Amino acid sequence: MENNFKSGFVAIIGRPNVGKSTFMNRVIGQKIAIMSDKAQTTRNKIQGVYTDKEKQIIFIDTPGIHKPKHKLGDFMVKIAENTLSEVDAIMFMINADEGYGRGDQFIIDKLPKNTPVFLIINKIDLVTPDELLPLIELYKDKFDFAEIIPISALEGNNVDHLMNVFDKYLAEGPQFYPEDQVTDHPERFIIAELIREKVLHLTREEIPHSVAVVIDQISNRGDNEKVLVQASIIVERKSQKGIIIGKQGSMLKEVGKRARQDIEGLLGSKVYLELWVKVQENWRNKPHHLYEFGFKQDEY
Repeated sequence: MENNFKSGFVAIIGRPNVGKSTFMNRVIGQKIAIMSDKAQTTRNKIQGVYTDKEKQIIFIDTPGIHKPKHKLGDFMVKIAENTLSEVDAIMFMINADEGYGRGDQFIIDKLPKNTPVFLIINKIDLVTPDELLPLIELYKDKFDFAEIIPISALEGNNVDHLMNVFDKYLAEGPQFYPEDQVTDHPERFIIAELIREKVLHLTREEIPHSVAVVIDQISNRGDNEKVLVQASIIVERKSQKGIIIGKQGSMLKEVGKRARQDIEGLLGSKVYLELWVKVQENWRNKPHHLYEFGFKQDEY
Protein backbone atom coordinates (compact mmCIF):
# COMPACT_ATOMS: atom_id res chain seq x y z
CA MET A 1 0.00 0.00 0.00
CA GLU A 2 1.48 3.34 -1.03
CA ASN A 3 1.88 6.08 1.54
CA ASN A 4 -0.48 8.45 -0.27
CA PHE A 5 -3.48 6.11 0.02
CA LYS A 6 -6.58 8.13 0.90
CA SER A 7 -9.68 7.20 2.86
CA GLY A 8 -12.72 8.82 4.37
CA PHE A 9 -16.41 8.70 5.20
CA VAL A 10 -19.01 10.28 2.91
CA ALA A 11 -22.68 10.72 3.86
CA ILE A 12 -25.38 10.55 1.19
CA ILE A 13 -28.28 12.72 2.23
CA GLY A 14 -31.40 14.07 0.59
CA ARG A 15 -35.14 13.98 0.50
CA PRO A 16 -36.71 10.52 0.40
CA ASN A 17 -36.63 8.74 -2.96
CA VAL A 18 -33.95 10.81 -4.72
CA GLY A 19 -31.87 7.75 -5.64
CA LYS A 20 -29.43 7.46 -2.73
CA SER A 21 -29.65 3.67 -2.57
CA THR A 22 -29.46 3.38 -6.37
CA PHE A 23 -26.21 5.36 -6.30
CA MET A 24 -24.81 3.21 -3.48
CA ASN A 25 -25.55 -0.03 -5.28
CA ARG A 26 -24.11 1.38 -8.54
CA VAL A 27 -20.81 2.40 -6.94
CA ILE A 28 -20.39 -0.69 -4.79
CA GLY A 29 -21.31 -2.92 -7.73
CA GLN A 30 -23.46 -5.14 -5.55
CA LYS A 31 -26.91 -4.82 -4.07
CA ILE A 32 -26.60 -3.84 -0.41
CA ALA A 33 -29.29 -1.16 -0.11
CA ILE A 34 -33.02 -1.53 -0.55
CA MET A 35 -34.38 0.04 -3.73
CA SER A 36 -37.99 1.11 -4.07
CA ASP A 37 -39.99 3.88 -5.68
CA LYS A 38 -41.65 4.42 -2.30
CA ALA A 39 -40.27 7.18 -0.12
CA GLN A 40 -38.43 6.52 3.15
CA THR A 41 -37.47 2.91 2.45
CA THR A 42 -34.01 3.20 4.04
CA ARG A 43 -34.37 3.03 7.82
CA ASN A 44 -30.88 2.52 9.20
CA LYS A 45 -27.48 3.84 8.20
CA ILE A 46 -26.22 1.55 5.46
CA GLN A 47 -22.48 1.66 4.96
CA GLY A 48 -21.09 0.70 1.57
CA VAL A 49 -17.36 0.34 1.09
CA TYR A 50 -15.68 1.38 -2.18
CA THR A 51 -12.01 0.49 -2.60
CA ASP A 52 -9.59 1.00 -5.46
CA LYS A 53 -5.79 1.21 -5.62
CA GLU A 54 -5.72 4.84 -4.50
CA LYS A 55 -8.55 5.24 -2.01
CA GLN A 56 -11.23 3.75 0.16
CA ILE A 57 -14.54 5.55 0.63
CA ILE A 58 -17.09 4.43 3.18
CA PHE A 59 -20.44 5.70 1.93
CA ILE A 60 -23.19 6.11 4.49
CA ASP A 61 -26.64 5.97 2.90
CA THR A 62 -28.86 7.70 5.43
CA PRO A 63 -32.63 7.56 5.76
CA GLY A 64 -34.28 10.40 3.84
CA ILE A 65 -34.75 13.51 5.95
CA HIS A 66 -38.44 14.29 6.31
CA LYS A 67 -40.91 15.58 8.88
CA PRO A 68 -41.47 12.54 11.13
CA LYS A 69 -44.98 11.22 11.78
CA HIS A 70 -44.18 8.51 14.36
CA LYS A 71 -41.35 7.28 16.59
CA LEU A 72 -39.83 5.28 13.74
CA GLY A 73 -39.75 8.50 11.71
CA ASP A 74 -38.06 10.31 14.62
CA PHE A 75 -35.47 7.54 14.71
CA MET A 76 -34.80 7.75 10.96
CA VAL A 77 -34.36 11.53 10.92
CA LYS A 78 -32.12 11.50 14.00
CA ILE A 79 -29.80 8.97 12.35
CA ALA A 80 -29.51 11.13 9.24
CA GLU A 81 -28.82 14.32 11.21
CA ASN A 82 -26.27 12.67 13.52
CA THR A 83 -24.40 11.28 10.52
CA LEU A 84 -23.64 14.78 9.22
CA SER A 85 -21.31 15.49 12.14
CA GLU A 86 -19.32 12.28 11.69
CA VAL A 87 -18.15 12.40 8.07
CA ASP A 88 -15.42 13.90 5.87
CA ALA A 89 -17.76 14.99 3.08
CA ILE A 90 -21.49 15.12 2.34
CA MET A 91 -23.37 14.34 -0.85
CA PHE A 92 -26.64 16.28 -0.87
CA MET A 93 -28.66 14.53 -3.56
CA ILE A 94 -31.67 16.02 -5.35
CA ASN A 95 -33.85 14.93 -8.27
CA ALA A 96 -33.23 16.80 -11.51
CA ASP A 97 -36.85 16.37 -12.57
CA GLU A 98 -38.40 17.60 -9.32
CA GLY A 99 -36.66 20.93 -8.82
CA TYR A 100 -36.35 22.87 -5.61
CA GLY A 101 -38.85 22.30 -2.80
CA ARG A 102 -39.45 23.04 0.88
CA GLY A 103 -38.06 19.61 1.75
CA ASP A 104 -34.73 20.60 0.18
CA GLN A 105 -34.56 23.80 2.20
CA PHE A 106 -35.31 21.80 5.35
CA ILE A 107 -32.15 19.77 4.65
CA ILE A 108 -30.04 22.75 3.52
CA ASP A 109 -30.74 24.44 6.86
CA LYS A 110 -29.20 21.42 8.61
CA LEU A 111 -26.04 21.20 6.50
CA PRO A 112 -22.81 21.92 8.42
CA LYS A 113 -20.64 24.81 7.26
CA ASN A 114 -17.29 23.17 8.11
CA THR A 115 -17.66 20.01 5.98
CA PRO A 116 -17.42 19.91 2.16
CA VAL A 117 -20.91 19.48 0.71
CA PHE A 118 -21.40 18.28 -2.88
CA LEU A 119 -24.69 19.01 -4.58
CA ILE A 120 -25.45 15.86 -6.57
CA ILE A 121 -28.20 16.42 -9.13
CA ASN A 122 -29.44 12.90 -9.85
CA LYS A 123 -31.71 11.54 -12.60
CA ILE A 124 -30.32 13.84 -15.31
CA ASP A 125 -31.46 11.22 -17.82
CA LEU A 126 -35.00 12.54 -17.20
CA VAL A 127 -34.31 16.19 -18.14
CA THR A 128 -32.72 18.23 -20.95
CA PRO A 129 -29.56 20.34 -20.53
CA ASP A 130 -31.74 23.45 -20.89
CA GLU A 131 -33.72 22.38 -17.83
CA LEU A 132 -30.60 21.49 -15.85
CA LEU A 133 -28.75 24.83 -16.05
CA PRO A 134 -31.42 26.95 -14.28
CA LEU A 135 -31.57 24.33 -11.51
CA ILE A 136 -27.80 24.61 -10.97
CA GLU A 137 -28.03 28.40 -10.82
CA LEU A 138 -30.91 28.23 -8.34
CA TYR A 139 -29.05 25.97 -5.92
CA LYS A 140 -25.82 27.96 -6.17
CA ASP A 141 -27.58 30.73 -4.26
CA LYS A 142 -28.90 28.42 -1.55
CA PHE A 143 -25.62 27.13 -0.10
CA ASP A 144 -21.86 27.34 -0.62
CA PHE A 145 -21.43 23.93 -2.24
CA ALA A 146 -17.89 22.60 -2.72
CA GLU A 147 -18.94 21.00 -6.03
CA ILE A 148 -22.10 20.70 -8.09
CA ILE A 149 -22.15 17.46 -10.08
CA PRO A 150 -25.04 16.21 -12.26
CA ILE A 151 -25.30 12.40 -12.51
CA SER A 152 -27.62 9.54 -13.35
CA ALA A 153 -27.14 6.85 -10.73
CA LEU A 154 -29.42 4.52 -12.66
CA GLU A 155 -27.66 4.93 -16.03
CA GLY A 156 -24.19 5.54 -14.58
CA ASN A 157 -23.74 8.93 -16.28
CA ASN A 158 -20.93 11.00 -14.72
CA VAL A 159 -20.59 8.65 -11.73
CA ASP A 160 -16.93 7.88 -12.52
CA HIS A 161 -16.20 11.62 -12.64
CA LEU A 162 -17.81 12.05 -9.22
CA MET A 163 -15.64 9.27 -7.77
CA ASN A 164 -12.52 11.00 -9.11
CA VAL A 165 -13.58 14.34 -7.59
CA PHE A 166 -13.44 12.77 -4.13
CA ASP A 167 -9.65 12.46 -4.51
CA LYS A 168 -9.34 16.22 -3.95
CA TYR A 169 -11.23 16.12 -0.67
CA LEU A 170 -10.04 12.96 1.06
CA ALA A 171 -7.03 13.03 3.36
CA GLU A 172 -4.35 10.36 3.50
CA GLY A 173 -5.56 7.59 5.74
CA PRO A 174 -5.72 3.87 6.43
CA GLN A 175 -7.64 1.19 4.61
CA PHE A 176 -10.41 0.55 7.13
CA TYR A 177 -11.84 -2.57 5.46
CA PRO A 178 -10.42 -5.41 3.32
CA GLU A 179 -10.62 -4.55 -0.38
CA ASP A 180 -13.20 -7.28 -1.07
CA GLN A 181 -15.58 -6.12 1.68
CA VAL A 182 -18.50 -4.04 0.37
CA THR A 183 -20.49 -3.32 3.52
CA ASP A 184 -20.09 -3.28 7.29
CA HIS A 185 -23.56 -4.74 7.81
CA PRO A 186 -23.95 -8.40 8.75
CA GLU A 187 -25.59 -10.70 6.24
CA ARG A 188 -28.69 -11.02 8.47
CA PHE A 189 -29.39 -7.30 8.05
CA ILE A 190 -29.06 -7.39 4.26
CA ILE A 191 -31.19 -10.54 3.97
CA ALA A 192 -33.95 -8.85 6.01
CA GLU A 193 -33.74 -5.79 3.76
CA LEU A 194 -33.98 -7.91 0.61
CA ILE A 195 -37.17 -9.56 1.91
CA ARG A 196 -38.66 -6.21 2.93
CA GLU A 197 -37.86 -4.77 -0.50
CA LYS A 198 -39.87 -7.53 -2.19
CA VAL A 199 -42.85 -6.84 0.09
CA LEU A 200 -42.74 -3.14 -0.84
CA HIS A 201 -42.47 -3.90 -4.56
CA LEU A 202 -45.29 -6.42 -4.67
CA THR A 203 -47.84 -4.85 -2.32
CA ARG A 204 -47.47 -1.31 -3.70
CA GLU A 205 -49.57 1.24 -1.79
CA GLU A 206 -51.43 -1.34 0.28
CA ILE A 207 -48.53 -1.94 2.69
CA PRO A 208 -46.57 1.32 2.82
CA HIS A 209 -44.10 1.43 5.71
CA SER A 210 -45.74 -0.64 8.40
CA VAL A 211 -43.52 -3.63 7.55
CA ALA A 212 -40.48 -4.90 9.41
CA VAL A 213 -38.58 -8.13 8.75
CA VAL A 214 -36.88 -10.11 11.50
CA ILE A 215 -34.48 -12.96 10.69
CA ASP A 216 -35.32 -15.73 13.13
CA GLN A 217 -32.64 -18.18 12.07
CA ILE A 218 -29.95 -18.83 9.47
CA SER A 219 -28.47 -22.32 9.47
CA ASN A 220 -27.05 -25.00 7.21
CA ARG A 221 -29.64 -27.67 6.42
CA GLY A 222 -27.00 -30.25 5.69
CA ASP A 223 -28.58 -31.36 2.40
CA ASN A 224 -26.63 -30.29 -0.65
CA GLU A 225 -25.21 -27.38 1.34
CA LYS A 226 -28.50 -25.49 1.26
CA VAL A 227 -28.82 -22.60 3.72
CA LEU A 228 -32.04 -22.43 5.72
CA VAL A 229 -33.31 -18.88 6.29
CA GLN A 230 -36.35 -18.42 8.54
CA ALA A 231 -37.82 -14.92 8.76
CA SER A 232 -40.89 -13.14 10.13
CA ILE A 233 -42.61 -10.31 8.28
CA ILE A 234 -44.13 -7.97 10.87
CA VAL A 235 -47.17 -5.83 10.08
CA GLU A 236 -49.45 -3.61 12.15
CA ARG A 237 -52.92 -4.89 11.21
CA LYS A 238 -54.62 -8.20 10.43
CA SER A 239 -55.82 -6.80 7.09
CA GLN A 240 -52.17 -6.20 6.11
CA LYS A 241 -51.33 -9.79 7.05
CA GLY A 242 -54.01 -10.97 4.64
CA ILE A 243 -52.65 -8.82 1.84
CA ILE A 244 -49.09 -10.11 2.26
CA ILE A 245 -50.19 -13.75 2.43
CA GLY A 246 -52.50 -13.28 -0.58
CA LYS A 247 -55.09 -15.61 -2.04
CA GLN A 248 -54.10 -19.18 -1.15
CA GLY A 249 -50.68 -17.86 -0.12
CA SER A 250 -49.86 -16.55 -3.60
CA MET A 251 -48.40 -13.18 -2.53
CA LEU A 252 -46.17 -14.64 0.19
CA LYS A 253 -44.98 -17.30 -2.25
CA GLU A 254 -43.97 -14.63 -4.77
CA VAL A 255 -42.21 -12.56 -2.07
CA GLY A 256 -40.28 -15.67 -1.08
CA LYS A 257 -39.39 -16.60 -4.66
CA ARG A 258 -37.97 -13.16 -5.50
CA ALA A 259 -36.21 -12.72 -2.16
CA ARG A 260 -34.64 -16.18 -2.37
CA GLN A 261 -33.01 -15.34 -5.72
CA ASP A 262 -31.34 -12.24 -4.27
CA ILE A 263 -30.32 -14.03 -1.06
CA GLU A 264 -28.73 -16.84 -3.07
CA GLY A 265 -26.76 -14.21 -4.99
CA LEU A 266 -25.64 -12.67 -1.71
CA LEU A 267 -24.64 -15.92 0.00
CA GLY A 268 -23.37 -17.73 -3.09
CA SER A 269 -25.31 -20.89 -2.22
CA LYS A 270 -28.76 -22.43 -2.57
CA VAL A 271 -31.29 -21.14 -0.05
CA TYR A 272 -34.40 -22.65 1.51
CA LEU A 273 -36.49 -19.65 2.66
CA GLU A 274 -39.33 -19.95 5.18
CA LEU A 275 -41.48 -16.87 5.77
CA TRP A 276 -44.15 -16.15 8.38
CA VAL A 277 -46.37 -13.07 8.70
CA LYS A 278 -47.07 -11.76 12.20
CA VAL A 279 -49.15 -8.86 13.53
CA GLN A 280 -47.72 -6.41 16.10
CA GLU A 281 -50.21 -3.57 16.37
CA ASN A 282 -48.79 -0.04 16.08
CA TRP A 283 -45.20 -1.32 16.36
CA ARG A 284 -43.72 1.85 14.81
CA ASN A 285 -44.71 3.85 17.90
CA LYS A 286 -43.51 1.35 20.50
CA PRO A 287 -39.84 1.73 21.51
CA HIS A 288 -39.48 -1.89 22.66
CA HIS A 289 -40.67 -3.14 19.26
CA LEU A 290 -38.37 -0.69 17.44
CA TYR A 291 -35.45 -2.07 19.43
CA GLU A 292 -36.55 -5.67 18.89
CA PHE A 293 -36.82 -5.15 15.13
CA GLY A 294 -33.32 -3.71 14.82
CA PHE A 295 -33.79 0.05 15.22
CA LYS A 296 -31.31 0.59 18.04
CA GLN A 297 -30.99 4.30 18.74
CA ASP A 298 -28.08 3.82 21.14
CA GLU A 299 -25.86 2.56 18.33
CA TYR A 300 -25.79 6.07 16.87
